[in-house]
Amino acid sequence: MKLDSDILIVGGGLNGPALALALGDTGFNVTVVDALPRGARGEEAFDGRGYALALASQRLLKAIGVWSRVGADAQPLLDIRISDGRAGEGPGPFVLEFDHAEIDEGPMGYMVEDRFLSRALLEAVEAHPKVTLIDGDTVVAQDIGPASVTLVLGSGRTLTGRMVVGCDGRRSGTCERAGIGRTGHDYGQTSLVCAIDHELPHGGVAHQFFMPPGPLAILPLPGNQSSIVWTESHTEAAHIHALDDEGYLAELRPRFGSFLGEISLAGKRFTYPLNLTVANEFIADRLALVGDAAHGMHPIAGQGLNAGLKDVGALAEVLTEAKRRGEDYGRIDVLERYQQWRRFDVAQMVAATEAANRLFSNDNPLLRTARDIGLGLVNSVPGLRRGFIREAAGLTGDLPRLLQGRQI
Repeated sequence: MKLDSDILIVGGGLNGPALALALGDTGFNVTVVDALPRGARGEEAFDGRGYALALASQRLLKAIGVWSRVGADAQPLLDIRISDGRAGEGPGPFVLEFDHAEIDEGPMGYMVEDRFLSRALLEAVEAHPKVTLIDGDTVVAQDIGPASVTLVLGSGRTLTGRMVVGCDGRRSGTCERAGIGRTGHDYGQTSLVCAIDHELPHGGVAHQFFMPPGPLAILPLPGNQSSIVWTESHTEAAHIHALDDEGYLAELRPRFGSFLGEISLAGKRFTYPLNLTVANEFIADRLALVGDAAHGMHPIAGQGLNAGLKDVGALAEVLTEAKRRGEDYGRIDVLERYQQWRRFDVAQMVAATEAANRLFSNDNPLLRTARDIGLGLVNSVPGLRRGFIREAAGLTGDLPRLLQGRQI
């Protein structure tokens, strides 16, 4: 049977194209199916949405030829400051500070706007001789055979490949059609996302300010602009989002403070209800899940895309090595290597984000005292602090080669 591609990827957001490029570079023929039409990604207009890419993620993007397309528009993350407090009262007495100068590798990461990263991945995919992009079409059925996979698209077209990878988000149709269950819960929180102009320079410093309803992240963008990820209860977030721009700013200012001078809104406003959803299995025969399709977690540590790119690096490495050994890389015993590699790291990350959200998203006076003391203790122990800095940069654990900046 002649196959259309070696590997079929469902999902054209960020992880899908990144995986396609990584696999294409090692000789696989890859087809990416994107539900959105080509012009819907990488829009020119500024909307403030961005990603905090860990240094390891930046290395992967460089290794697959994407970083050269976005590096000039990226903002290095030089410092991260974590504090606890209440709206209108400012941060508590202890601040945990991560300074990139404490490690040798350079900035801990980079802020990259969605419009630049999406466009760079799309351009790289379109230019890659081993990658085919089908846009504006959806998968409506999938059939897993003993040696191949067949996908049926909404347009009526069929595609065949050796295996399929679901990069289609938290409500992954690939996962659902495979009969893989999911575990999770609603956080009762919604993130308000926007961008601001501010009077004073941010100096490449990212801030994570923990308040009882949820964290406020202030993430530096190029120039005197920052991306805001502001978490409130569902009810309060809906109320704030319904306000006009001046009312919205009136709610933000006491939480934000005055350390960057006067602030104003830049671009659009967005809301994202928060939930935890983890696939019970990351694989099935001739099928693998990547990114939010495998694990959607709380954004409290900004690790969603970074975790997805770790999946990309791990799966690309497993499949490439299996192919080089002459193995049938779509078999479940091969894909189990990917699951074993990623499962423990994801479980650790989920546990850490769950614990952090429970610890900080409350106003219990005993817990407030304990966490403030904890922040101060970590900040006062250089070795422990450097360990957290390396963790934030994505430099710990069993890293795939691409995240080390090496080719597979």
